[in-house]
Amino acid sequence: MALGNKLQSSTVERKWQEKWEKEKIYSPISASPEHPYYNLMMFPYPSAEGLHVGNMYAFTGADVYGRFIRMQGNDVFEPIGLDGFGIHSENYAIKIGKHPTKLAKTTQARFYAQLHSTGNAYDWSKTLETYDPGYYRWTQWIFTRLFKQGLAYRAEAPVNWCPSCKTVLADEQVIAGKCERCASEVSKKKLAQWFFRLASGQRPDGTAYPESLLANLEKIDWSPKVRIAQTNWIGRSEGMEIRFKIEDSNLTIPVFTTRPDTLHGATFLVLSPDSDWVEEFTNEENQESISEYIKTSHKTRFSKAKSRAKTGIFTGKYVLNPLTGKAIPIWVADYVVAGYGSGAIMGVPAHDERDRDFAVKFKIPIVEMQPDESLWVEIEEKGWGERHINYHLRDWLISRQRYWGPPIPMIYCEHCAQDGKGEQKEMPGWYSVPEDKLPVELPFVENYRPTGTGISPLATDPDFYKTPCPGCGQEAKRETDVSDTFLDSAWYYLRYPSVGTSAAAWDPEVTKTWLPVNMYIGGAEHSVLHLLYSRWLAMVFKDMGLIGFEEPFTRFYAHGLLIKEGAKMSKSKGNIVVPDAYIAKFGADTLRTYLMFLGPFDAGGDFRDTGIEGMRRFIDRIWSLYSQKGKKGTVPEEVKKEIVVKMHQTIKKVSEDIAALRYNTAISAIMEFVNLLREDRAQAASAERDAALRTLILLLAPFTPHLAEEIWVNGLGEKFSVHNAAWPEFDRELVKEEEVTIVVQVNGKLRGQLKLKAGESKTQAEIENMARNDTKISSWIVKDSIKKVVYVPGKLINFVTG
Repeated sequence: MALGNKLQSSTVERKWQEKWEKEKIYSPISASPEHPYYNLMMFPYPSAEGLHVGNMYAFTGADVYGRFIRMQGNDVFEPIGLDGFGIHSENYAIKIGKHPTKLAKTTQARFYAQLHSTGNAYDWSKTLETYDPGYYRWTQWIFTRLFKQGLAYRAEAPVNWCPSCKTVLADEQVIAGKCERCASEVSKKKLAQWFFRLASGQRPDGTAYPESLLANLEKIDWSPKVRIAQTNWIGRSEGMEIRFKIEDSNLTIPVFTTRPDTLHGATFLVLSPDSDWVEEFTNEENQESISEYIKTSHKTRFSKAKSRAKTGIFTGKYVLNPLTGKAIPIWVADYVVAGYGSGAIMGVPAHDERDRDFAVKFKIPIVEMQPDESLWVEIEEKGWGERHINYHLRDWLISRQRYWGPPIPMIYCEHCAQDGKGEQKEMPGWYSVPEDKLPVELPFVENYRPTGTGISPLATDPDFYKTPCPGCGQEAKRETDVSDTFLDSAWYYLRYPSVGTSAAAWDPEVTKTWLPVNMYIGGAEHSVLHLLYSRWLAMVFKDMGLIGFEEPFTRFYAHGLLIKEGAKMSKSKGNIVVPDAYIAKFGADTLRTYLMFLGPFDAGGDFRDTGIEGMRRFIDRIWSLYSQKGKKGTVPEEVKKEIVVKMHQTIKKVSEDIAALRYNTAISAIMEFVNLLREDRAQAASAERDAALRTLILLLAPFTPHLAEEIWVNGLGEKFSVHNAAWPEFDRELVKEEEVTIVVQVNGKLRGQLKLKAGESKTQAEIENMARNDTKISSWIVKDSIKKVVYVPGKLINFVTG
């Protein structure tokens, strides 16, 4: 079938999308894969506005990689779904006045239609949505398993409170004192909440989970910036826990410090306003003023942390410095967090800037001294303290006082609580919902808006919360909080291959074949949220014997972010780019290739309309290579050789660049190849040109899947599908460069290049002379001013002048 003179993108793209889905060429799960490869992109939060170009940038990057891996002989599984529960979706529903359950149907249809139009190689038989009861049944099952394992508990604690979202936030969701979702200032509240033992839990061999999370970072192939972020967030500190005795009492306060060698300089103790020690170690006459201070600090905690000014209040009590025996005052101050050690620190103003600022402001003595390393041993020997490892990481706060989420599957019975009964002896009265009673379905509540009182809207529905106690059978009450949306996304990768399985969260045999995920692509902003939670949960599942691996993602690659015309995309600026119009005008292949050409995939790029117009012209030039007949005549032998050599060089370049996700340079190499094939001297028919045109389509297939399929089948007459064809290989002899380029720099700046024949031996002195004799370079070099010459043989020479 001949190709038309003009590429009709919309017709071609729609045709092949339907064909791919009908033929199930991207559905490998049901087959018996020889080389299973799980390629995954972080699933999106769906919004009614739909997919934006930033989403498409990330999804296309993942898809290009998956298509490349498939053509290398792998059975690639690339699923898609919607992370539809949570505050993002609920807030939008509130904004437009539409109930979340109804809005979800609209957004699902919109998002999936858009995702189809991008041409990505999704397995559309394996979609999932987190708000589907068939999915969150298993999210709830995970919660109950953690509770039975002693890894889920309920406690009253000071928590981060977002006044706008009207719910609590995990520590990881507070960025510089603001809600990571809405940027509102976060305050503190004391509420009874559910937690997972992310930080305080231990593995069966006694290893703390933070220790394993930290150690495994050395074993996984992840973007360095993500590993660094997790290392810092886990925040492992080695030190000592020293016991300070309360004056005129037998009570002691344990204080963690990384500097026991400065104990002799400790002149005060500071308690966090959230510390349980505050009430116990405060004089009666100071109780009222300290309570007022704590209330104020809860409102201003994060904003205060930004300034150098310190606030605090004296408790009226003292502890004894175990080394000096001197009585030192106990203060309460908001520059100490409850989660650090025991929530108490020793103030050493001579060796800590924050302590010095505090001491100066409140006229506390400063003892100038030198650290004494021998104190590490002497503290231990005299029983004052013991070596201790502390972590910045805190337990995962899982409760949310919102509507749109999976109800936490727990039941509280007052009768059992009074009798000291319960599923866990540490938590009398509490039971997990039996597995055969799952899911606990989210009821339709008309007034679903958050109350801001710390109580979920589900608490207004007695038909929901009244239920028989699993222990005694009397009337009990369901938990009315819902779980954090990050629990939904912490295990979704396990569900994808087993979508359709109703007897278990995941099929063990299918999981053994396809997991862990080979390549995971997403945003670095999830470093200490989704990615950390997913890693922890996988370790827990491994310890429970539910899976055979403890790291969920073998390789993780963090993509960059797009801007528009030099500015960050935002709704307020009105510069959000929705891909629909661009796909309709230019075609999905053009948009895909343009997005991948914008810059390094891990850095992002600047989206400009003029750029996509230029990319469409490039796509049309490719089409004309196949739709128009070549010129009559013969191709000179030297040109034939040039075509063959360039073809193999391009195969090598594109193969290496896609493997390293350097898409922009891969496309640049393809452009050079296309330019050669369009030159008049290469236009006549020849076997070499035919081979080059066939190879070009294979190289284009990951970037322009529809165009490649159309030309492959209807232009070249090849068998459907190009995406099942083998990736081309290059001849190592033909890719050897005939010339070597030596970069010439002056003070690190590029000033020229020298061309040498490959294999031509030149000494450093000869290279220096060649550079000095080059008229383009010599003007930058003054002989007497050269201080140093740096030479990298065969690559670079740099003249350092002074």
